[in-house]
Amino acid sequence: MSTAFTASPLSPAKSRPNEAIAKETPPPFPFSLLSKCTSLRQLQQLHALAIKSSLQHHPPLLTKLITSCPPSAMDYARRLFDQIPDPDVVLFNTLSRGYSRSDDPIQSVAVFARMLDAGVGPDDYSFPTLLKACASAKASEEGRQAHGAAVKLGFADNIYVLPTLISMYAECGELNVARALFARTDGRCVVSYNSMITACVRSSRPSEALALFRELQAKGLEPTDVTMLSVLSSCALLGALELGKWIHEYVRKNGFGSFVKVNTALIDMYAKCGSLEDAIGVFGDMGSKDTQAWSAMIVAYAIHGHGSKAISLFEEMLKEGIKPDGITFLGVLYACSHSGKVEEGLGYFRSMRGRHGVIPGIKHYGCVVDLLARAGRLDEAFEFIDGLPMQPTPILWRTLLSACGGHGDVDLGKRAFERILELDDTHGGDYVIISNMCASDGRWEDVNRIRQLMSERGAVKVPGCSSIEVANTVHEFFSGDGKHPQSEAAHRMVDEVVERLKSVGYVPDTSRVFHVDMGEEEKEASLRYHSEKLAIAFGLINTPPGTTLRVVKNLRVCGDCHSMAKMVSMAFDREIVLRDLNRFHHFKDGSCSCGDFW
Repeated sequence: MSTAFTASPLSPAKSRPNEAIAKETPPPFPFSLLSKCTSLRQLQQLHALAIKSSLQHHPPLLTKLITSCPPSAMDYARRLFDQIPDPDVVLFNTLSRGYSRSDDPIQSVAVFARMLDAGVGPDDYSFPTLLKACASAKASEEGRQAHGAAVKLGFADNIYVLPTLISMYAECGELNVARALFARTDGRCVVSYNSMITACVRSSRPSEALALFRELQAKGLEPTDVTMLSVLSSCALLGALELGKWIHEYVRKNGFGSFVKVNTALIDMYAKCGSLEDAIGVFGDMGSKDTQAWSAMIVAYAIHGHGSKAISLFEEMLKEGIKPDGITFLGVLYACSHSGKVEEGLGYFRSMRGRHGVIPGIKHYGCVVDLLARAGRLDEAFEFIDGLPMQPTPILWRTLLSACGGHGDVDLGKRAFERILELDDTHGGDYVIISNMCASDGRWEDVNRIRQLMSERGAVKVPGCSSIEVANTVHEFFSGDGKHPQSEAAHRMVDEVVERLKSVGYVPDTSRVFHVDMGEEEKEASLRYHSEKLAIAFGLINTPPGTTLRVVKNLRVCGDCHSMAKMVSMAFDREIVLRDLNRFHHFKDGSCSCGDFW
């Protein structure tokens, strides 16, 4: 949808035609009940009462009814709105805000255009709602039109509008534009800082977000709870535990500890930084826990391999009368998948809609595919994806393809690969997986064909990258490269570690290296300097004996690196916490928390 804004003849919000009506004293009506409505049916009952009380055209009441409509009932809200002969800017804003929070946020654009056509000028609240809707819908073209209208009407530099412009461009993938807008501010507005920090986090640029936070502090600005949420998310993305602990102390000292959302972000941060104990501590200290807090703790247990504890906490949550949401079930299904609880997982999935009224989304379907595929029920997983009530995403087929690789089902893997290519042929990892599967089965003609196809499509495999935090600084390593200042030392340390581990039985696992013209030594060399090995070696060099090493990797850890990490934990008496694309691995005394099931 593209809607042109004919804003030129308008001036900012004029006097509201309904103000005189609003001042009339209405007949008695239980207005307080509106805020207590929990369903559309209850709202309709109050609407019926309003009609009986001859208040069906009373603007303040209709505004409250529209405001009280849940996001899923915007058709009803629209019908209420259409009953008002001359809606003012408040009513237009109310309807627009409702759409911006719905499943069809782009409708806010149509409401805004209708407002302009009616000769009603926007006010301070019109553009923030409109821009949030464009951001939610990733509607960059409509967002630019809204920006143009804001400029024409003199709202572009408004303290409420400018931060939402920054957020909108960032959400639409135009971070450079967001940066340029931020540069136009006077640097004294914490709301603009919050928007830019959040924009960096959502664009996966956590280091930039933290730099902005330090800049905010240097200017003497007081951060808000919104600032804390974004900063904690940055620490979680980086896996920067020590920095996260410093932020936690800052939260305590500056009065943010009473915010449930901040505590929930702390749980998420500690879980993603590898410290499940700290996450448990924050959860236990919370006086009030909402659905999001319970869900964060369930997910924390799940990603750390404590499936039974995640499920037990879910059951406790239900006993406490807390209603689960979609995130809760992602944690539960993930827990079942990574602990082999297939039937329990399927049972929880079936209960989502029927018992709890939670509509499954594409991520929940992905968890079911993973649940079945990990257990070797590959044909069931294929049929499940094929029978979905919506268009499957490439990720669902990739989940199945990866499982086919693990279980050695080449034929089904090829079928999944074909489905992936129909949706996205640019992901290099897909070609690598199917090529390796064919190579392991001796299908070298297929291998050559797939590699040629990969070259023709311009698909490139994402390079492995691992990071480790040492002395409050996050250090990144890429497989085989020498960009880090201590790269040579890390490479030498890997050589020393490998030789030491070989003396106690380590044998490099070259079974997944498929190059027909490679000898065994060359295969071993291709594995030696994977990014997680370099990060672990760097940690061994730069931390005191006994220090836990915490590594974050952007891809799934390979079998050889997994084996090596187990042996390093035993030979060097180190606990290693490795977060890969799928889960956490806690290596200690020669074993891993995943039980080699990942």
